[in-house]
Amino acid sequence: MTDLAPKYNPTEVEKGRYQTWLDEDLFKPSGDKKAHPYSIVIPPPNVTGKLHLGHAWDTAIQDTLIRYKRMQGYDALYLPGMDHAGIATQAKVEAKLRAQGKDRHEMGREAFVKQVWDWKDEYAGIIKSQWSKLGLSLDYSRERFTLDKGLSKAVRKVFVQLYNEGLIYRGEYIINWDPALQTALSDIEVIHKDDNGAFYHIKYPFADGSGFVEIATTRPETMFGDTAVAVAPGDERYKDIVGKELILPIVGRHIPIIEDQHVDPEFGTGLVKITPAHDPNDFQVGNRHNLERINVMNDDGTMNEEAGKYAGMDRFEARKALVKDLKEEGYLIKVEPIVHSVGHSERSGVQVEPRLSKQWFVKMKPLADKVLENQKAEGKVNFVPDRFEHTLEQWMSDVHDWCISRQLWWGHRIPAWYNKKTGETYVGEEAPKDIENWEQDSDVLDTWFSSALWPFSTMGWPDTESSDFKRYFPTNALVTGYDIIFFWVSRMIFQSLHFTKERPFKDVVLHGLIRDEQGRKMSKSLGNGIDPMDVIDKYGADALRWFLLNGTAPGQDTRFSYTKMDSAWNFINKIWNASRFVIMNLPEDAQPAHMPDTDKFDLADKWIFDRLNHTVAEVTRLFDEYQFGEAGRELYNFIWNDFCDWYIEISKVALNGDDEELKTRKQENLIWILDQILRLMHPIMPFVTEKLWLSMPHDGESIMVADYPVIHKEFDNKQADEEMGFLIEVIKAVRNIRMEVNAPMSSKIDILIQLDEAANKHILDENVEYVENFLHPKTLEVATDIEAPKLAKTAVISGAQIFVPLTELVNVDDEIAKMEKEEKRLESEVERANKKLSNEGFVAHAPEAVIEKEKTKLADYESQLAGVRQRIQELKDSH
Repeated sequence: MTDLAPKYNPTEVEKGRYQTWLDEDLFKPSGDKKAHPYSIVIPPPNVTGKLHLGHAWDTAIQDTLIRYKRMQGYDALYLPGMDHAGIATQAKVEAKLRAQGKDRHEMGREAFVKQVWDWKDEYAGIIKSQWSKLGLSLDYSRERFTLDKGLSKAVRKVFVQLYNEGLIYRGEYIINWDPALQTALSDIEVIHKDDNGAFYHIKYPFADGSGFVEIATTRPETMFGDTAVAVAPGDERYKDIVGKELILPIVGRHIPIIEDQHVDPEFGTGLVKITPAHDPNDFQVGNRHNLERINVMNDDGTMNEEAGKYAGMDRFEARKALVKDLKEEGYLIKVEPIVHSVGHSERSGVQVEPRLSKQWFVKMKPLADKVLENQKAEGKVNFVPDRFEHTLEQWMSDVHDWCISRQLWWGHRIPAWYNKKTGETYVGEEAPKDIENWEQDSDVLDTWFSSALWPFSTMGWPDTESSDFKRYFPTNALVTGYDIIFFWVSRMIFQSLHFTKERPFKDVVLHGLIRDEQGRKMSKSLGNGIDPMDVIDKYGADALRWFLLNGTAPGQDTRFSYTKMDSAWNFINKIWNASRFVIMNLPEDAQPAHMPDTDKFDLADKWIFDRLNHTVAEVTRLFDEYQFGEAGRELYNFIWNDFCDWYIEISKVALNGDDEELKTRKQENLIWILDQILRLMHPIMPFVTEKLWLSMPHDGESIMVADYPVIHKEFDNKQADEEMGFLIEVIKAVRNIRMEVNAPMSSKIDILIQLDEAANKHILDENVEYVENFLHPKTLEVATDIEAPKLAKTAVISGAQIFVPLTELVNVDDEIAKMEKEEKRLESEVERANKKLSNEGFVAHAPEAVIEKEKTKLADYESQLAGVRQRIQELKDSH
């Protein structure tokens, strides 16, 4: 057995342990074909930078599940990988190159992509080192990257098949355009924020010189692309001008007045300018009326030649100059300041420009309908919490076609080629044979296109005979934040259903965001971000994992605080000290933990093993329900309160005594309980549990592959739980009295215990050694007919009243006040219980066991209340 330091030191405990696990190949699936498979694929972090606390939260939950299932005998696979993150990574590398005075366009595509691969290799190495610090039991032999050959093959197959099925098409549509990154964005890559803006009210004169109409717009710079002004059909105000022509201010072009259902007659003047190339609604109006589409901007957000003298100006500078000219030429009626919601690029932060562009799209409705249909079937995806299923269904019910092409160089190149001579389009998994006549589409696919295939492409698909695909797909659980349902979860579901005919995972376990102590979202601008690696350096990975798991309620946000981290470290130190005590008190020839002989149990043994059974049952149930926070509370209460504060303290009586047989039994019981505690805790705290388990007599090479605790029916003992509970209440009550009157344990005191039932006397009689040790009485009287002393400290517990005659220390008035306060507390408890039991809804719907428990509590409170009232009267009579 190894000597353990007097104090828990996470740096020493964790040093070298991860490499040992890797060297021993403990992270690979067992390969036992008789075992049930269990798999989780890691949500692939972007190779844009280091992991943050959200990643740590994700992976701590995933690794806990994998370690738990591995110990339960499952053939468990935790598959690692990373995402190329097209826009984000290219933006990072471009920024780095700009700082060096370089430009990707000058470098050329091939040289630039090589730079991005170098970036990827650097940050992939950083991420893997962070995974190791977190203790993630990942099977690195199966590691994947969204741009590796196997995944690229899967991406090409999916694109081509969807194209051949008519579910991918190319066309001109209004898309979200990022002028900074010069690429298209999908709707969910756009963040809407309130900006200060204005309604610019402009005169549009009639071509016949008969006056003007007033048009209000927030984007006057787009007026160069106006091709009509619309009114609502049947609007009586404008029926006489429909069909007339207007002169576009500054430009001089004639445009018609049309009727269209898009116009809301109640909004503004009821007249709307139509710019088909710069607004999604105007685009639809233009299609209905066969209007020309005039794009007035360049890719970088500057005005093009359609803007005349404003060509080359930035869109916002052009706006200022145009408004100034409109005012000078008498077209500007007024400027009305407003605050309005404006789309911004999630990646670059610049204001998004709705813009006509030829892009590739996925036709979403048929795919979304499959998801909605599947959610009504037995093989649906289960959401935890289930309220987020509604989020998925709501989005899938009103989904738009997905723009999947991106004007980037880093990513999966679109497998489409255009014939240089004929203009013909070829889409295929491989390039055309006469390649010199063809030019490949220069765009790449949206990052989420490849990420959507992650659960099955990582398993070897499209090779459906792949051993991993057949064995581990569908996966069991996806653990991720609720903020990624649209981006990723929904896309994995519809792609998986379409291509594998199966859901990608059985359960989606959603957590919230990690906020700072004030409840604010962590961000660079606030400077409140926390590096999980810094936390590990200070407290250890086990403490961070305990905080993340213990603070987890499905779907809820959590707040990080160093106070919570201190508590986590203290808990581990408590386990460390308890383990050290047990190990130090074992004989030199101690054997590994083995099933104890229940026939020789005393009350404390029966109680702690019953409590262990309860803890195993509850933690197993709660883990299976993904209620990690509740499971953590069960573990904490059992380890800190039941085992450390009570059973170890009680065991010291035997360990310090002369009865060698009793001492041996206690040693065997202690090592069994400790062994079970370490196994229960291992999925959450892998490092410290391994260190402690290997420091005691053990069977096996690692606790990681030891069996997870199970219930042993022979340990169930409700009577022992009740009797020990009574004994603990007696001890706590006397200890509290000692504290109140400042009577140290070294001073012996008289103790009188008046029992409600004589049957409870045996509890104290049979455990007199514990009573002597913990209460240190000068005299001890236990009966049902004790005459209460006139002056004494009093405690009323369930089943008894306790009196400690301390005449010289007790102030009768203070004692009466204390008892009256207790009387009020018990009265409120009785009232609450009565109300609950008189509630017809509660009685009709609550399980019988719950109702009986409430009745028992009521009877207990009423009994205690009667005892308190009796004692108050006795104290008053003594005056």
